[in-house]
Amino acid sequence: MKPFQLKTLIAASSLALATLLTPSAQAAGTLNVAIHQDPGNWDPIATFLVSWGAVGSQVFDGLIMRTPDMKLVPGLATKWEFLDKNTKLRFTLRTGVKFHNGEPFDAEAVKFTFDRLLGEEGKKGPQQSNYNAIEKVVVVNPTTVDFVMKSPDPVLLTKLAGYGAMIVPPKYITEKGSAYFGANPVGTGPFKFAEYKPKVSLSFTKNADYWGGAPKVDNLNYRFITEPATQAAELQAGRIDVANQIPLAMIDTLKKDPKLAVQSMDGPVALAMRYNTQRGIMKDREVRKALTMAVDRDAIIKTILLGNAKPIASFQGELSFGYDPALKPLPFNPAQAKAMLQKAGVKPGSTIQIDFRGSDSNFREVAQAVASYLQGVGITASLKPYDTNVLLNDIIPSGKTGEMWQNQWGGWTFDYDNTAYSMYYTKQRWNPFDDDAKLNALLHTQRNTWDQAARKTTLQEIGRYVADQALEMPLYSLNTIYGLNKRAKNLALPADGRFRFVDATVE
Repeated sequence: MKPFQLKTLIAASSLALATLLTPSAQAAGTLNVAIHQDPGNWDPIATFLVSWGAVGSQVFDGLIMRTPDMKLVPGLATKWEFLDKNTKLRFTLRTGVKFHNGEPFDAEAVKFTFDRLLGEEGKKGPQQSNYNAIEKVVVVNPTTVDFVMKSPDPVLLTKLAGYGAMIVPPKYITEKGSAYFGANPVGTGPFKFAEYKPKVSLSFTKNADYWGGAPKVDNLNYRFITEPATQAAELQAGRIDVANQIPLAMIDTLKKDPKLAVQSMDGPVALAMRYNTQRGIMKDREVRKALTMAVDRDAIIKTILLGNAKPIASFQGELSFGYDPALKPLPFNPAQAKAMLQKAGVKPGSTIQIDFRGSDSNFREVAQAVASYLQGVGITASLKPYDTNVLLNDIIPSGKTGEMWQNQWGGWTFDYDNTAYSMYYTKQRWNPFDDDAKLNALLHTQRNTWDQAARKTTLQEIGRYVADQALEMPLYSLNTIYGLNKRAKNLALPADGRFRFVDATVE
């Protein structure tokens, strides 16, 4: 080898090594995404978390799919129709589709999925209650199934595009078991599971045989990064292409970086401070109303959230079916709040505890502001951060909360039914304290009809009733905000956080 050839080879090798060691290096055809939480189980029936939804549609398909612009379109079913006066829903299934392990998708797979969801296995997770209106799934032939309904479910089609209704492989689960499946998911979706490192990362490769067309990128990597500031730092360093949580205070900084962009849009996520109505001073409805009036929610939106949210009077935003524009939030009136507390016999210096997700730095500032406002009317609030999974899987469902807790809901159906039923119906997972016969009846009434106009009226009545009972301090509907590296294109970013990167490319 001649000297100049050796020098050239050394230079090329050095350049390649430097590229590998550079933090911003990005392999061609690889998309890196940061999400804030590891749900810990990738079985569709095992979770309710938005962070699961951010991944689930990559590996699984439902009979129906929902596009980023909220339209319901064919998924594993090519068409559907109601039979027998809305008591039976028939699906015609897509042919030639296979699960990632090679087993065929057919009517038996659909029946297995819903038998499992509605059976003993489904009881272990939080998804079953969303589908209890389904009595059974009947196989008509290999490409046709009928859903026989116990009762109407006016949100059923949307739910069939949702988390729990993703179709799963019968043979794989039967042979491997649910625990193995939860850590090694197999579906029919555009990406195949490659590797899962709990609380660290999750990797996929493209499904070249995907029925909807092969993804444009070869690899899709998720990293679980709980702190928004860390997500932003990784975005700036070029190590991720999409951040699903960034500190609001860094939005302007990220926008000024020519390599980066920030996208903020109306989303389904509502936040509130839920009241423990069985504890201490919170048993009194007038006290709960007083505490709500003691907090300037508009100021919080303006100063802490920098305008990336909207005030709410019920636990839903404007995109939700059932939203009532005539229902207004209780006004900020600390003087009246003080008077109401005094009338209720609440002594100045009374103490309460506010529980919140410790990893949520944006909400930590909100919680601190709420505590400061409450101090202004004589209530001393201590803040107790929890690991998110502990708060959601133990503290709240078990009724171990303090007087108030961070209540956050994705509202993925964009229908108040899913939110309200989960939050307020007796003995639901997110309702550890309240048992209200009138509220139960209203919730049942709207769920038991296909009449959408009648439902809307009832849902608005539910919103007014919950506000009158002051079951929570409604705070705001939060914008969905993404931090982006501009080299990632065609991301089709969804308002509900449920990514589907089939058409994404990386330059």
